[in-house]
This record gives sequence, structure tokens and C-alpha cells, in this order.
Amino acid sequence: MERKQRIEALRLAMGSRVIVLDGAMGTMIQKHGLEEEDYRGARFADWEHPVKGNNELLSITRPDIIREIHLEYYRAGSDMVETNTFGATVIAQSDYKKEALVDEMNLASAKVAREAAEEMMQEEPGRICWVAGALGPTPKTASLSPDVNDPGFRAISFDQLADAYLQQARQLWLGGVDVLLVETIFDTLNAKAALYAIQVLRDETGEDIPIMVSGTITDASGRTLSGQTVEAFLNSVSHADLLSIGLNCALGASDMLPYIEELSEKAPMFVTAYPNAGLPNAFGQYDQEPETMAGLMHPFMERKLVNLVGGCCGSTPDHIRAIADMAKQAQVREVPQLDIEQ
Repeated sequence: MERKQRIEALRLAMGSRVIVLDGAMGTMIQKHGLEEEDYRGARFADWEHPVKGNNELLSITRPDIIREIHLEYYRAGSDMVETNTFGATVIAQSDYKKEALVDEMNLASAKVAREAAEEMMQEEPGRICWVAGALGPTPKTASLSPDVNDPGFRAISFDQLADAYLQQARQLWLGGVDVLLVETIFDTLNAKAALYAIQVLRDETGEDIPIMVSGTITDASGRTLSGQTVEAFLNSVSHADLLSIGLNCALGASDMLPYIEELSEKAPMFVTAYPNAGLPNAFGQYDQEPETMAGLMHPFMERKLVNLVGGCCGSTPDHIRAIADMAKQAQVREVPQLDIEQ
């Protein structure tokens, strides 16, 4: 099936049923207990900087592991998986001195995810498996100063962010993803740089590139880290012709529910939700069982608040399987026809 057909099918699917995203990539990688040499592989055996923890590098050095994780999620019931590119920008890769590998990293990640999707569709004829190109928030923020003594200082500019996101988006799209997912947004100005970059890519290619956006509410204040409420966040990105908007990370399902309710009421596009598997314990681990997480996500579907569900930190194929079983019985959210004054 050609990408254009997959995109058309995705738009129809999100309007007719609750589709399922995958769970956490990092959680699954951690289960493999990889050491420094696993990340390096033969190619980077003599690299002068530590690379353990650079999960995006594994798409080059251990694509077999990344491919199998994608397949595990598809087999658990995911309709869509995300590429292993959360930190695959020159900004994030500077921590590992791997900026020169960003093009290769994104292209390899997109291809391995696309290969897993094609394998799954061959195993189950008639099924459509989508791939979302993941664009993470980067470790630097355009809205906030990292120096408490200099509140006007910025560690990065809008143009630098846009250039980094454009580089990433080009390779993801070239590698065969079906949508671009700007996710875990804690600073909407960063997200706006990503959206600008994707629009540049749309203009360059002349192609329909669907965009999904997912913010993160950092605490009980109901705001992003840069201070926006859910409604302000929605209004700040709604200019971008989005396929969907939603929330992920930071919160467990029960804490996320009221904010998804607000988005569901106000967003004139599809709504997505993929919370953490609860909140981390004192050791930074996630203890929430799959059945518990699925049960807490039941109101999202029972109240017809969402078009897509999945899991973020701490979630595994078992969590996704439980959520997917529930999604099969769910009624999808209908996009409201809002009366907006001009």
C-alpha cells in the first residue's frame, strides 16, 4: 500500500474507531540491559565519548532490537508505532558528540519502523500498520532561561530549533513515515519551531504531511512547563492544520483525564492521549500493572473523549494489549463543529 493510501486510511480510521499507539521505547530498551559496548557496536568501538543511554544510536548499531520492539507493539495491538527518534536532533545529540549522525539516525529509524510495519501487514493481510515519525522537545527551551540570574538569557533560538527540526523531519519523511508527531511538548515555542519546519518541508515536497501534536502537563497546576494552560496550548498550535492534538507523559491516566476532557470539548481536530503507566516510585520505576492502567483509561473511551490512545513512560506491550482490547469496544470521539467568530 502506498503512503498516500495509508494516510487516507488513517484519517478515516481515526474518525471511525479508537486507534492504538504503541508504548514506551525507552522502557523496552532498558529491559535489554544494554551496556556501553552494545550501544557502540563495532563501528563506534573506539569512539572517544560515552554513548550508553543514546537510545537513538541503537537504530544504527542494534536495529534488530529496535525492530523487535516495534513488532512486539504491533503484535500487542498497536495500529501505529513511533520511530526511535525522540532525541535524534543535533541539539540532543550534542550531549554524545553525535551531531554528524543525525541524518543517518533518523533515516535508519524510519526505515526499521517501516520494515516492521510491512512485516506485520504481511503476517496479517488486510491490516494497516502506520508509522509516526517522533520529534521530541529537545533538551533546550526557547521560552525559559536556564540561568536564574539572567532571566532574559536563552540557550537556543527559534531559528536554531527550526533548522534542527527540519533536518530531522526531512529524513523521517524520506524514510517512509506516515505522520510526523511533535510530542512531549513542554515549551510551545519549541513546538512552533517544529511546526514551522514541517510547513517548510510541506512546501519543499508539495506533499500532504499529516501532523500530530502532543503536549505535556507537568504538574497539578494544569500547565505546561512554559506556563500555558491546555486551552492556551491548543490555541497556540491550531494554526498548523493538525491531524490531531493531545497529551502524553508526565501524568498517569487518572491525572490526565480532566485535561483530555477539556481538549475533547474544545479541539476542532482529533484528540490523542498516551499517559505514563502511573507515576514513578522512589526509584524512578513504574509499577502500574497493565490491567490497572487500562482500567484508568476506560473513562477516556467510555466518555468518547479520544480518537487515539497509547502509553508513554513505563508502558510495555502488555499495557498496550490491555488498552487495545478495551479500544476494540470503544466508541470514537466525534470532532465537534465549533462556532468560531471571525
